[in-house]
Amino acid sequence: MDGYFVWTVGCQMNKADSERLESALGQMGLAPRPSPKDADVIVLNSCVVRQSAEDRVVGMMTSLKPLKQRNQDKVVALMGCMVGAQTAALEKRFPYVDVFMRPQQYQPLIDLLGERMGIDADGCVGPLVARADVATYIPIIHGCDKFCTFCIIPYRRGREVSRPVAEIVREAEMLVQRGVKEVTLLGQNVDSYGHDLPQERDLADLLTAVNDVSGLERVRFLTSHPNDMSDHIIDSVAELDKVCEHINLPFQAGDDRVLADMRRGYTNDDYRRLIDRIRERIPGVSLSTDVIVGFCGETDAQFRQTLSLIEDIKFDKVHAAAYSNRPGTIAERKLEDDVPNDEKKARLKAIERLQEGIATDINSALLGRSFDVLVEGRKRGKWFGRNRNDKLVFINDGESEIDLQGQMVSVKVEKTAPWSLQGTIAR
Repeated sequence: MDGYFVWTVGCQMNKADSERLESALGQMGLAPRPSPKDADVIVLNSCVVRQSAEDRVVGMMTSLKPLKQRNQDKVVALMGCMVGAQTAALEKRFPYVDVFMRPQQYQPLIDLLGERMGIDADGCVGPLVARADVATYIPIIHGCDKFCTFCIIPYRRGREVSRPVAEIVREAEMLVQRGVKEVTLLGQNVDSYGHDLPQERDLADLLTAVNDVSGLERVRFLTSHPNDMSDHIIDSVAELDKVCEHINLPFQAGDDRVLADMRRGYTNDDYRRLIDRIRERIPGVSLSTDVIVGFCGETDAQFRQTLSLIEDIKFDKVHAAAYSNRPGTIAERKLEDDVPNDEKKARLKAIERLQEGIATDINSALLGRSFDVLVEGRKRGKWFGRNRNDKLVFINDGESEIDLQGQMVSVKVEKTAPWSLQGTIAR
């Protein structure tokens, strides 16, 4: 047993969970493999936030059945939000799966592998930290207490539990020692960090502590909730030199009635005034958001409020998704999913068209400017990285053989597009 394959779908928290599991597997002497057929250990990290994500997991899981039948020694594990407290239904549906693990629940697989490999898994597996990439994630708070009517997360990841500041700082220091230059602090609702800790701490306090980690060059955070985006947090983004000027702030819907049905706890006007405060305090800040179209009962007129909000605020990025009913949520129990699928698709396309134009205009204004870019790797034959505003930047370096990975370089923008920038290293 010497190789593993981890497949991940869903949010950045899932990606962080997978990275930690890969760290543990590496400590056990296993190496990554490019495909399931080449691996002795296969792990699927699942998402059920939307039906499309769950369908992808089921399709991938079904494709593993022949591999397991041909080689019973392969270990197949399912982890993530598809796995609830009770696994009987999953065990019946996928009898060839060896281990079912809830989010952040790595030990069952580690124990099984230790037993099969004849090793003391607890003895060989140290602290679970992310892979040593240039930029990586640090989960700082697990679960969510908001209970938005459309969301399954509180039922699968549990209530909010914050990690101690000192523990997070130590993890950041360990990652820097392994070559990491940028960390993103993660939470389903990252702005509520610290409310459950013994001392009165919040995200701003944590940002300040992580900002002081020697060798770390950049700090980001997501995902935020409008109700918890305090002035203290906004001030910390404005004042701390390593904290990047980019905020992800989902508004989900533009109509007040729909927001009330979602149990979001704010209005269209509340959200607009919050954006005004952020832009006033953080000049040059970039903004991204999440939107759900076709929520229960949403009319054309209500949807136009969403379009108006996008058009007025002019986000740098908009992540839009069609509402899908999730079993066990408040909406599934009490509301009717009555917007036709064709209408949901049409609304998605309307947002995509609008946002493409907005992003084109925003990025066009960056032509000729230079930005510090932290190079993360190569893609499509070019080095790439992001600037502080989370813009994806490709570097035209000609035939240069210089290894830029992990370097901070100044790039002059020579070409813009809605979703990325291109340029050359400023001399």
